[in-house]
Amino acid sequence: MIRAAIVGLGWWGQVLAKAIHGKSGKIAVIRGVTRTPSRAAAFSDETGIPVDADFEALLTENTIDALILATPHSQHVAQIEAAAAAGKHVFVEKPLALTAEGAARAFDACRAAGVVLAVGQNRRFLPAVADLKAMVGSGVLGRILHVEGNFSGPSGYRHKPGVWRATGAESPSGGMTGKGLHLTDLMIDMFGPPAEVDARSFRQVLEIDMDDTTAMLIRFASGQTGYLGTLTATPADWRLQVYGSKGWAEIRRERFLTTATLDTGPETREFPETDIEFLELEAFADAISGGAPFPVRRAQAVANVALLEAIGASAGAGVPVTIDLPE
Repeated sequence: MIRAAIVGLGWWGQVLAKAIHGKSGKIAVIRGVTRTPSRAAAFSDETGIPVDADFEALLTENTIDALILATPHSQHVAQIEAAAAAGKHVFVEKPLALTAEGAARAFDACRAAGVVLAVGQNRRFLPAVADLKAMVGSGVLGRILHVEGNFSGPSGYRHKPGVWRATGAESPSGGMTGKGLHLTDLMIDMFGPPAEVDARSFRQVLEIDMDDTTAMLIRFASGQTGYLGTLTATPADWRLQVYGSKGWAEIRRERFLTTATLDTGPETREFPETDIEFLELEAFADAISGGAPFPVRRAQAVANVALLEAIGASAGAGVPVTIDLPE
């Protein structure tokens, strides 16, 4: 059993901890660390997990094997480096970092220390996504030409002024850090690294320091093109569609996969609800225990952060930006 501590106990940190609490035979959260423990008192009472504010003490605690980080994005790299130096494995919520250089440095610190670094891209574990990736790899869609997606929702309305997520510094390019990076991760997993992006990002209705409308065109190094839109001030939407020379396949609302070929009309399959947070944390435990490596590889994670960084640069300048990936 991997003994983990959850660091950061806002809404999402609690979701992660509860996903495995009392359910997993591979990994358990036995301690929590958060900046204001009193705000996590109800969580501690409900789960029986003790909570304090001492991150430094956590690093020297020999009963802790791994850290699960659900902290502000700008803190990730320093926390990962500190955990690696202390011999702790790390699961970190996306985005791994806010710069490609920081993302590469985080992975390299963990590699040098011999510990696992896993990035929380939970949509990798959707059954519909697994089927779509298999279709792309099998050639049934023909030569892949284009991919497009949208991940949007009303999260911008829920953020109060002063909350760290509601700032351009922690959430550059509107919905990208909370939503869009899930889809770009899937695109990179299927088509490889991006080479160029032309992005636009605006704040039209939100009163907080966060864009609500972000859109971009992406060119991948392998030749395909892509489109992504993400909004933070509209009802929830989720779609990912791949177009090939012989057919297309589209996932909507994460569970419905529709396919069409040159010879057949659209057919839709529905997949069951899946606890993807439970699956990703068990995959983290497996990677620590010598099982299958965690599916988000270093090159993919760094490329996704490089794309995030380039989206901000492109939107700020209003021009396409070439993406240079660090070694």
